[in-house]
Amino acid sequence: MGGAVGILDEDIGRVRESTDIVAVISQYTQLKRVGQRWSGLCPFHSEKSPSFSVNSSEGLYHCFGCKASGDAITFLREKEGLDFVGAVEMLANKAGITLRYTDHDEGEGRKHHARLFEVTEAAATWYQERLKSSPDAAAARSYLRGRGFTAEEVAHYRIGWAPDGWDLMVKALKISRADLESSGLGFQNKAGRLQDFFRARILFPIMDERSRVIGFGGRKMPDSEGAKYQNSRDNELYHKSKALYGLNWAKADAVNAGEIVICEGYTDVIGFGRAGIPRAIATCGTALTEEHVKMLKRFTRRLVLAYDADDAGQAAADRVYAWERTHDIEVAVVALPEGTDPDELARTSPELLQEAVRSARPFLDFRVDRVLAGADFRSAEARTRAADAALEVVAEHPDELVRDQYVMQVADTCRVDAGLLRERLKKVRAQPRAQKQAEAPHGRNRSTRQAGSDRSDRPDSWSTGEPMPQEQPDQGGGGPPEFADSAGTGVPEPPEAVRDGAETEALRLALQHPELVQAFLQPELFTHPTVRQAYELIGTQESLALVVSSAPPEVAALLVRLSVEPSEAESLDVLGRLATEVGRSVLRELEAEARSSPDPLAYAASITWLKVTLDQLRSPKAEVEILSQSLAWLADRRRVTEQG
Repeated sequence: MGGAVGILDEDIGRVRESTDIVAVISQYTQLKRVGQRWSGLCPFHSEKSPSFSVNSSEGLYHCFGCKASGDAITFLREKEGLDFVGAVEMLANKAGITLRYTDHDEGEGRKHHARLFEVTEAAATWYQERLKSSPDAAAARSYLRGRGFTAEEVAHYRIGWAPDGWDLMVKALKISRADLESSGLGFQNKAGRLQDFFRARILFPIMDERSRVIGFGGRKMPDSEGAKYQNSRDNELYHKSKALYGLNWAKADAVNAGEIVICEGYTDVIGFGRAGIPRAIATCGTALTEEHVKMLKRFTRRLVLAYDADDAGQAAADRVYAWERTHDIEVAVVALPEGTDPDELARTSPELLQEAVRSARPFLDFRVDRVLAGADFRSAEARTRAADAALEVVAEHPDELVRDQYVMQVADTCRVDAGLLRERLKKVRAQPRAQKQAEAPHGRNRSTRQAGSDRSDRPDSWSTGEPMPQEQPDQGGGGPPEFADSAGTGVPEPPEAVRDGAETEALRLALQHPELVQAFLQPELFTHPTVRQAYELIGTQESLALVVSSAPPEVAALLVRLSVEPSEAESLDVLGRLATEVGRSVLRELEAEARSSPDPLAYAASITWLKVTLDQLRSPKAEVEILSQSLAWLADRRRVTEQG
């Protein structure tokens, strides 16, 4: 039978059975045994007290803080940014299991990609060795030493050298034309010869979150011809709108610190690491995209921009605010000293770089402050101009409450009336966008950066030089998302939240100690639809992990949470509370039916019996026989009611 995304169900089951979830998770956080469970600090969010629990027997985990939950496959998908098949393959490799695919073409495609990764890895190793020992790399080694790179850094970041030859790498590694072109390492030139893509450049391998080489960024030597930077072209492994340099090194510290730093270049990433901030990454020759944001959200909610937010125009600001709302993230900005970049600060004043990151401010706060920082407040006219300039920036934000707080801040700074500013803000927001852009004051000029800065001709972090593709929210649809009120039409009502009580306690016992309650429980005793569905799914698969993998999200989350959450409650106490809750509900139904019935006496016997039973259930030591009879009767009553 075919499994999810083309892997046989049998093989997925073998992987699950062979995986020690404690061993998998222990690579990311320290776990300690507490009774029958394992506990530790959550690897998905920053916390000081352990709220993360693992049920090793069922192969499930749950965090009571951030609510993350699932099995080993889910864990690797979230931590490593993998799809389902990728996570299964990663676990299968560790367990020595050969996977079979239902789709032969898909299986061949996976093998093809695996071969391309072998090719890019071989190329990265070859380039590294050239930098380390080849005579033609002497100038590159001297340049890197002059820029402050240590031998340890060169080795850690796998920096290499592409020699100035047409086909030295192709010949050395004997790569086929198909693999050469598919991996972006070379091409067939007009003369029909295979040619290396990179020549006479210092190379920075770009890796995915699993440390697999997907492409390269090449920097020319100072006196060489050509563009300063040359990245791999988009190919089967490398897509610049998704690639993030350094994510493989940054993700662990990003999880621990609760933030990730986004900068402009490879040397900036290395500079941050040199300064003791290893959670920095860089985009690869493109502006930050929604694909990047989605990937980074897997590791942290806080994105810290370490490049010039003054250059962000209206469209870029719209994207930032849309991402904050759509993906529930927070975007902050690092204020770097004028004319400096992270690479330089890491070499000259690492403590200043650390303080700049610690002091990162919300995106809008940073932009308003920069507008007002150079303002003249000596006259009423000057203060008004400053307030108007700040309002242009504040007006970009889609949230009225956020805008109003900044209006008060601007009013206080410029010593003007907040009420008048609110009126002016309405007029600014009512203006057509083209008019606002024409009238808006310009930000600082990039020419203020120091001559010789390695950022001087890097791709603009806000604009690719091409029309920006429309970023879309997860729901699809063109253009930036419209932020309608939740009460608007077309927005489905969320399911009623599951509150802990007798029903969830009974479900917990059914999961953890079924032998104590299975003789008493029936589906009709559970009134909340999510709890009932969860109870009905128990035992329908060979393991709870399989149940969870196929259950609706809200049901799966409930099952995982209750399976790892310890309970001190006595089974008879829980059953007694459940019988009492259901009994009171049924009693209200019976009394209402009796009042509206032409023959109320027909309900008298049931009402009397139920009242007596509820009195008996109030006893702390209600007899097992009473519990059994009452629960069975109540389940039968509910079943008749449901059948109409």
